[in-house]
Amino acid sequence: MATIDDQRHSLSHLLAMALLKIRPNSKLGIGPVIENGFYYDFDLVSPLVPEDLPRLENAMRELIKADLPFSSSTLPIAEALAWANQEDAIYKRELIEDLAAAGESEVSFFQTGDSFKDLCKGPHVARTGQITTAFSLTHMAGAYWRGDERRPMLTRIYGVAFASVEDLADWQKRQEEAAARDHRKLGQELDLFTFSPLVGSGLPLFTPKGTRLRDRLTTKIMSLQEPKGYERVNIPHIAKKSLYETSGHWAKFQEDLFKVRGSGEEDFCLKPMNCPHHTQIYASRPRSYRDLPIRYCEVTTCYRDEQAGELHGLTRVRSLTQDDGHAFCMPEQVGTEVSSIFDIIEQFYGDLKMELRPRLSISDPANMDKYLGEEVLWKEAESTLKTLLEERYGEDYDLGVGEAAFYGPKVDFMCRDAIGRWWQLATVQLDFNLPVRFGLEYTDRDGQLKRPVMIHRAVMGSLERFLAVIIEHFAGRFPFWLSPEQVRILPIADRHFDFAHEVAAQLTAFSVTVDDSQEKLGYKIRAAETQKIPVTLVVGDKEVDEKKVSLRWRSDLEGPESASLDELSSVLEKN
Repeated sequence: MATIDDQRHSLSHLLAMALLKIRPNSKLGIGPVIENGFYYDFDLVSPLVPEDLPRLENAMRELIKADLPFSSSTLPIAEALAWANQEDAIYKRELIEDLAAAGESEVSFFQTGDSFKDLCKGPHVARTGQITTAFSLTHMAGAYWRGDERRPMLTRIYGVAFASVEDLADWQKRQEEAAARDHRKLGQELDLFTFSPLVGSGLPLFTPKGTRLRDRLTTKIMSLQEPKGYERVNIPHIAKKSLYETSGHWAKFQEDLFKVRGSGEEDFCLKPMNCPHHTQIYASRPRSYRDLPIRYCEVTTCYRDEQAGELHGLTRVRSLTQDDGHAFCMPEQVGTEVSSIFDIIEQFYGDLKMELRPRLSISDPANMDKYLGEEVLWKEAESTLKTLLEERYGEDYDLGVGEAAFYGPKVDFMCRDAIGRWWQLATVQLDFNLPVRFGLEYTDRDGQLKRPVMIHRAVMGSLERFLAVIIEHFAGRFPFWLSPEQVRILPIADRHFDFAHEVAAQLTAFSVTVDDSQEKLGYKIRAAETQKIPVTLVVGDKEVDEKKVSLRWRSDLEGPESASLDELSSVLEKN
């Protein structure tokens, strides 16, 4: 029986068939299955417009009705190349050449009906009549061939497909909700951040309100980790190329680094991560077992040269702020240290009322060349993390084979937002390799020099990406403690301005503004609601005479309708 992914894959082929009917000389790229659907990449002879998508969708439905067969076949490499040359299938030819270079002797194809043949491993449905009709073409986007910005820009057409019309309708409803919560839209409406073409793409600028939001999150993280023994450090934003050559980052990620050349001959780069710098603080003096564990933390910005086509709001940027931390410890201290980090992560997300699920991300045994260090170190690190994870969570975790960092395995925490999407946010990474590469040591009880274990951890991950997640999770209606503007005071008339400012002066522990514009009260109330302010305080003649305020609570909050000035702070603190 055909699975939903078989049907999605088959739909990508029908999309290619439909496209070739209206743009017959277009070149085909690839058409894989993705989460909830599929896409296909095309090199078009003339551009499409959004209005073409319904035409393509109708043509696909006609192909489903025709109940055409899918049939598989194979060709030797030479014959497959001849086919690609005859069809002038330049992108397929490149894929076939890659298969030949990898040692493959033959290539598989799937044919639909009598006319359409595509390079493909499958699987597919047996006939088009078995394909779900609960599908929709959603949008188009530009995509570089094979993700390389030096290669041609193709047109990617996306589609979704589900087992039932009801599932499709549910997905469309969630998409509408996601659009209403889009952090890019809310970020502008709530005046949290902006971008400037003069500053550059992927380089967000945070307003006073957005900066208060960042600061509240940073303060929260620090309040949880400093009692656990983490101490703040501060590092420069550039480093010599040799630092990253030693760490191994240069060899693997040099294309993603911003290079810097000063007046001298040495090469520098903007730091893409902080761990190599932190190793040098550790290495700056002799260490004893009595000193360990040593724990460093900071909130600092890193820089990565992301491709312009992959930048997206705050979720993919070129300047990313990390709440970074590294612990250096003896092997027998790893369990206690990792457990302490788990405590911090659980407390932080618990206070945000966000659901967490751990995932153990390990190496791919079939592709160890992409990782640093000896395989025996990897096995030890993975076994250690697995044991710690199961002691804490039992069997209730996911496994991500091949998802490890290039220097060590990790526990990633997936977080589910208010509309059911999962995000990878917090992470704990065990590293036996960087201490070796940087020659880190400590003197043990027996007087021998030993290698410390390095534990990388981030609670929010990238602060920018985390902000995107929580803006959408809360739809801009942040908890009172997190809101960048917690209280807005609304004087009804000019004669109430002085009292409004007197109230504000007593609320120094909160973020308070006074709306002393000349607008009517109704307008001021609507403006505060639009800005999703948790609490508005209305002051008029009665409030001035009685030295009290009237409170209007956001719909998701509760509290008294009025309070005296003496009790106002305690009323607000309860939220």
